Amino acid sequence: MRIFEWLKLPETRGVENLDDPSTTLLHTEIIQKKPFLKKLYIDFYKQFERAMPSPENKVLVELGSGGGFIKEVIGNVITSDILELPNVDKVFSAFEMPFADGSVDAFFMVDVLHHITDAKAFFTEALRCLKVSGKIVMIEPANTLLGRFIYGNFHHELFDPEAGWNLEDIGPLSHGNGALPWIIFRRDRKMFENEFPSLKIIGMHNHTPLRYLLSGGLRLRQLMPSCSYPLIKTIEWILYPINGLVGMFQTIELEKLEV
Repeated sequence: MRIFEWLKLPETRGVENLDDPSTTLLHTEIIQKKPFLKKLYIDFYKQFERAMPSPENKVLVELGSGGGFIKEVIGNVITSDILELPNVDKVFSAFEMPFADGSVDAFFMVDVLHHITDAKAFFTEALRCLKVSGKIVMIEPANTLLGRFIYGNFHHELFDPEAGWNLEDIGPLSHGNGALPWIIFRRDRKMFENEFPSLKIIGMHNHTPLRYLLSGGLRLRQLMPSCSYPLIKTIEWILYPINGLVGMFQTIELEKLEV
């Protein structure tokens, strides 16, 4: 327990209110000053870039931008959040978005879906906004052997694979179920496909078993020197065949079909 207390970043001690915008701004500072964590975010953003090649002149929207910095990788992304933050372009709810019908090429999300209280309402609204062949690309917690152990025992958010799709509406960020993406797209995949036949699942894969843990995330100290990032990334590449057991994150890619 003393070791765990020592590992905590001094600036995060006593920070409990995740719904306070100042907490998100603190996360911005933490990401920027932890090279290991920032490089991981860059790699996540590059996944979005690969999903939408030639992003110029496309309408790209990041939902729940929070403390991120996606514009450093994809400069024309419209950043957004449900909280009033000085570093985002727009503030709105995922259930009522300020975009015309069929006007958005892609929605990008990092650790956002598992905070959305009504997933069906979100997908309905996203479908309204998306162009035909438009995409939703999400990076979310993975329900693997390692993921369940870490998220279930050492993370502040609920991780309940037995739960339903809806979350109790406590606050913008203080509610959440890290297992929700797995519930929707794996456990209840047939239900999702029946409910949203025009939103096709075109890709799902688990990844990143080590880098986030070794970065310390947003609460703990970085556990490896920054120069080791390429080495850890290489080790993860070697571990790729067992990401179904050890991946900490999953990328889910959906595409709107013409109906």
